[in-house]
Amino acid sequence: MAVAERELTIPRVAQASPEVAQASEELPLPYRWTSEQFDVMGEAGLFEGQPVVLIEGEILAMPPMSPPHQSVISLAAEALRSAFGPGFFIREQAPFNAGNSTDPEPDLAAIRGSIRDFAVQHPSASDLVVEVSKTTLAYDRHEKASLYAKAGVPEYWIVNLDRQPAQLEVYRLPQADAAQPFGFGYGDVTAYQAGEIVQPLAATGSVAVSALLP
Repeated sequence: MAVAERELTIPRVAQASPEVAQASEELPLPYRWTSEQFDVMGEAGLFEGQPVVLIEGEILAMPPMSPPHQSVISLAAEALRSAFGPGFFIREQAPFNAGNSTDPEPDLAAIRGSIRDFAVQHPSASDLVVEVSKTTLAYDRHEKASLYAKAGVPEYWIVNLDRQPAQLEVYRLPQADAAQPFGFGYGDVTAYQAGEIVQPLAATGSVAVSALLP
């Protein structure tokens, strides 16, 4: 639908519940954006030239991508397409609907079905999400991991370029965990080095760790 046909409505305090209205008179509260509002703003060009994501209602600016980061995304995409085969497609740096107020853009996501299945809405389920990480490693290990676990993603990979030599971190068994940023985490975390092989849980083929590394 064209931007001109949609309205970006921002609730006013008067429209909120009495409790919220009273609280906002006493203390400023952050406004949490929804995925729909975020999409409208993007279509209107408000984020032109600035990569941003929506995480739990907050709009976050993402750092610029380095050449090694982009190279690993391309390498990993090729490896995952081979491992998953028919019935899946690998989505690169595109929104993933992880809730009403969360639209991260993982570097890679293995999605069941075909590209045309998501012509009118972003996928809300993925069998594997991959992030390539260097400067954002701490964020990817904690906030992002908790976010994907909360969304029910069964397997999450971090290609860790901060460590030398680089390694692959595999997160599995999403579960409730009150100690994590969004109340969920992964129960099993394993690091793999170049020369080792990993088979994604939902794939028929395997991936050589060295195929993911620059």
